[in-house]
Amino acid sequence: MYSYSIRDIQGFLAGLAVAAATILLLLPPCPCPGTVMSSYHGDALLLGNATQQADPSNKKPGLVSTIHIYIVHVCTGEQQEDKQLPELLRRAAMDDKTIIMTFTNEAWAAPGSLMDLFLQSFHLGVRTEPLLHHLIIVAVDASAYERCQQVHPLCYALAVDVDYASEQAYMANHYVDMMWRRNRFQARVLDLGYSFVFTDVDIVWLRNPLLRIPVGADIAVSCDYFYGDNPYDLNKTANGGFVYARASPRTVAFYGDWYAAREAYPGEHEQFVFDQVKHALSERHGVRAQFVDTAYLSGFCELRKDFYKVCTVHANCLVGIQDKLQKLAGVIDEWKEFRDMAALLGSNSTALTD
Repeated sequence: MYSYSIRDIQGFLAGLAVAAATILLLLPPCPCPGTVMSSYHGDALLLGNATQQADPSNKKPGLVSTIHIYIVHVCTGEQQEDKQLPELLRRAAMDDKTIIMTFTNEAWAAPGSLMDLFLQSFHLGVRTEPLLHHLIIVAVDASAYERCQQVHPLCYALAVDVDYASEQAYMANHYVDMMWRRNRFQARVLDLGYSFVFTDVDIVWLRNPLLRIPVGADIAVSCDYFYGDNPYDLNKTANGGFVYARASPRTVAFYGDWYAAREAYPGEHEQFVFDQVKHALSERHGVRAQFVDTAYLSGFCELRKDFYKVCTVHANCLVGIQDKLQKLAGVIDEWKEFRDMAALLGSNSTALTD
């Protein structure tokens, strides 16, 4: 019968660590940045990207009779660091390092489509035109990127290996995948030290919605229906079409766990998973999350058109580009009439100064 001392066990583990490190050094470099871990969890010893699994049949704790080392490079093209994005973020950032961003594809960026209406709204809104200097349009295909460059100075071509150019049907496989890629890009922006306002391109901006987000909020999300009067009551259903996130280690960790939770809900999009984990992750990471009242972030699920208050109007609860275009164009026409009437009222109106 063998007898092992603590020193023997320590020596064995040290030798294993050296072996694992040697293997890692001999491997080709990972094509993207990763997180180095060094911790012990139950029967698994994690060394860098190497995992040593203990043989459950071995009766000696800490001894390993079979060693499996797994080298996993979990990365995609959009996670690889490049020189363009940090520079683009620097150019677009406000004084507090906040940027505005939206995603678009060929169908939504085509002339006369949603991107044109989206940009037009900034020119017609109350003090929203200067916000265009802080807007980055992320294109997921070459045609959308080319079109963006024709109409806007801050464009980013997101490298993807899937064709997203056509209109994506809600909850189809490519739609869900695109939503999660969008989530990863948002996390990347936070990791680079920039806060952001994400807005869907089927949203028209009439006022600056940042003025309706408390300075203490880490994450603010729009919702289809706003119940009650407490924005910090998380028992509402999220709509990922508008998201504000403040750059901090807390929000980076929140986003990391949010994405990891995807595995527990296969086939679901990011806003569904957010609703499942928002309470737990807010508590775990100390993130102050809130929902924004539909009186300010309106949409067609719960349309609120008090033009003295409303900041944005989202073409949610509508299906298809043409229906969205028609309804949002109607909102723009009503907004123009409101502005004309407010201008006639002159100094007695506060409609154009809020």
